[in-house]
Amino acid sequence: MNNPVKKVIAVHDLSGFGRCSFSVIIPTMSALGVQVCPLPTAVLSTHTGGYTGFTFRDLTEDIVPYFDHLMSLGTTFHAFYSGFLGNASQIEQVEYMIDRVKDKMTVLVDPVMGEDGELYSTYNDEMMHGMKKLVANAHIITPNVTEACFLIDEEPKDFYTSDDIKRMVRGLTKLTGGKVVVTGIEGDRSVNCAFSDDGGVTVNFTSNKRVGRQYPGTGDIFASVLLGRLLQGKTLEDAIKNSSAFVRSVMEYSVQFDYPEREGVLLEAKLHELFENS
Repeated sequence: MNNPVKKVIAVHDLSGFGRCSFSVIIPTMSALGVQVCPLPTAVLSTHTGGYTGFTFRDLTEDIVPYFDHLMSLGTTFHAFYSGFLGNASQIEQVEYMIDRVKDKMTVLVDPVMGEDGELYSTYNDEMMHGMKKLVANAHIITPNVTEACFLIDEEPKDFYTSDDIKRMVRGLTKLTGGKVVVTGIEGDRSVNCAFSDDGGVTVNFTSNKRVGRQYPGTGDIFASVLLGRLLQGKTLEDAIKNSSAFVRSVMEYSVQFDYPEREGVLLEAKLHELFENS
């Protein structure tokens, strides 16, 4: 076949309420013509940001058998995409999976560890060590600026110069050897990305106007569009610009409505933009 449907194994959790993880990854990548093959790590009634009393079903014991069965199907998967992982055992399992697939498909690791200068409360030193091993085997990593600092053993701070960011990106390229995209870099009235696809020889920036809200799930949407565009053959820079523009568009639409930010962006009404720009 000259134009096969792209298939992505996506390792994430599923929350019943609050748009994040699989609830935004599946529709976003589907709108780009990519078949998402979800490998769930946990099922929750809501996501954990701003909600209490949620139910949580840990699927750690099912992850490897689930993956092994997918690998036995004889089908071609084009990418492997991992995001938030809930414990050290899950990180080890994803490491096993990446070792199995890294020579056969594109591996994107979104090292979801923290934000706003802080690690998530679930993270510990063992998980940090495991995440460094994961990104070392990835072809593309998409940390936010907080996660980038922790990966290269630097303390996050409130303000970064362009030289700070360049040093950070180059440190990450030494850690991973793959393509690096650092997101969530705050500017005066903008939110920026820095990236390198040549081992840190050059570090480039993209910029988008700040919307002024913080919604869960936007990082998942960004990485999903990025991977989808790369699978369509876009350059890394074009994929980043497209991902950033789509996230901004969805956020600008969402701020018109009066509802709690913790529910996430109103993604559904904007998916047509991905169809139209494919």
